[in-house]
Amino acid sequence: MRYHPDLLNELNFLLHFNLDTTQQGIKVHQDADASLIAAAKSLHSKGLITLEDGGYLTDIGREASEHAQALLTLLREPETA
Repeated sequence: MRYHPDLLNELNFLLHFNLDTTQQGIKVHQDADASLIAAAKSLHSKGLITLEDGGYLTDIGREASEHAQALLTLLREPETA
């Protein structure tokens, strides 16, 4: 099984949330890229964010965002000094 581009868009969307606070949400504007709008709608339908156009992370969304950010950290190439 592979990551479908739609799932990658959702993972990238989850990376935009600031996990240091629960008081900061995201707003996707109507003129945003279609893939971003679709990712937000999909995450909302899965119960990971509160609104179709962004909003806040739900509890399960926060967990997914934490995992997405941790995976990115693990897979990044180490920076050379």
